[in-house]
Amino acid sequence: MSRIGRLPIPIPPGVDVALDGSSITVTGPRGQLHRELAPELTVVREDAALRIERPRDDKRSRELHGLTRTLVANMVAGVTTGYRKPLEITGVGYRAQKVGEKLQLSLGYSHPVEIEPPAGISFELENPTRLAVVGIDKELVGQVAAQIRAARKPEPYKGKGVCYAGELIRRKAGKAGKIGGKK
Repeated sequence: MSRIGRLPIPIPPGVDVALDGSSITVTGPRGQLHRELAPELTVVREDAALRIERPRDDKRSRELHGLTRTLVANMVAGVTTGYRKPLEITGVGYRAQKVGEKLQLSLGYSHPVEIEPPAGISFELENPTRLAVVGIDKELVGQVAAQIRAARKPEPYKGKGVCYAGELIRRKAGKAGKIGGKK
């Protein structure tokens, strides 16, 4: 039995969960999320908690058990507290600014890189080199943060680029240079 799949998902006050066959809709103070779940699994509501059950013990059901429980728990956490993925920009002249809802990045290219936020995602700028992707859908927040990072990945020689806050960039030594002249 999956240890994660067995755990109940507590439903905080102010959160409404609607179950309809293999689909689930979670509504809370920050918004609403909807997801289609695997038809093999069932979601059971017990008092102020949800439980994921699997009818069989085959490989596919076992694989989906813990995954489904985590996805539903992330939906409940998203509509109550939301998710935030901080990013840092390193490099001379590299910066970010908001133009309306869009994010405009100056990353050493001949043109600025503009990123349009999908529905449910917003950008927060602490300063021109620190920003955060904020939203209620954990998967979408991570995907947008990865797209921003992919605009200029941190390079290993000088460390310039966009990285996640706290990400360790493995640095390489540069050229060794010639010693002793020509031979």
